[in-house]
Amino acid sequence: MKMKEVRKLNDEEIGIEVARLRRRLFDLRSQVVTSKIEDTSQFGKTRTELARLLTEHRRRDLERGGAAARPRREGSRESRRDASLARRASTAGSTA
Repeated sequence: MKMKEVRKLNDEEIGIEVARLRRRLFDLRSQVVTSKIEDTSQFGKTRTELARLLTEHRRRDLERGGAAARPRREGSRESRRDASLARRASTAGSTA
């Protein structure tokens, strides 16, 4: 599915396709374990298609303003870095 086709899908159809592709990846991993996989290139093709759908979903979410307004997660790298910099700044002034 090309990006042009993905843009034509509505939000519900994107959700259905994402679920279908995640199930497909699960099935492919199961085939690897049971040695029944014939075309290993399907992993990459499926992941690429899934990435296209998730990218479009994210783009629409940002257009609505929903995700952009979300605060950083508490345990995210950026929030830990900001907290570390704030601690350094507060202790640097007190030791001088």
